[in-house]
Amino acid sequence: MARQRNEVGGGARTNENGLHFEQTTDLHTIFRTHREYSLDNDYLIKNGNRVGLLCEKHKLYKYLLTPRNIDYKDIISKKLLPDEAILVNNCLYIIEKKFQGGAGSVDEKLQTCDFKKKQYAKLLATVNISVEYIYVLNDWFRQDVYRDVHEYIISVGCKYFFNEIPLCEIGLGE
Repeated sequence: MARQRNEVGGGARTNENGLHFEQTTDLHTIFRTHREYSLDNDYLIKNGNRVGLLCEKHKLYKYLLTPRNIDYKDIISKKLLPDEAILVNNCLYIIEKKFQGGAGSVDEKLQTCDFKKKQYAKLLATVNISVEYIYVLNDWFRQDVYRDVHEYIISVGCKYFFNEIPLCEIGLGE
């Protein structure tokens, strides 16, 4: 993948090592059509083995916290609902998709990744699950006016990609 400056970003091209995102695409749709993976309910299967669990929105609580009798309100004050999330090897990858075609409120939302990653980490520390926070951005966010935001995202230990995520960035692939 081509990288620009010191960003972690990808490119618009799709290959076998990446997951291409569109505004209306979710991980379920992507993995249902991926040649190396299949889905069994929300479990991601490769070569007959469970390699991940898709747990976006409320499923995060259903699969990870409810069976352990953990009430999020005892740990954090507000329920967080990730656009996408995949659990791979005790790491939960939170994937937030931000698409824009003009100036708007998404600009400031990109600056909340540090707080949200810390909240997810606080919530999941009780079950020994680490957290990675990733944005998938459309090409609108390649503009130079986002340079400081890109640098901030990286500086707080979060990542961003344009239009796709390499599988290795979510604990899959090479």
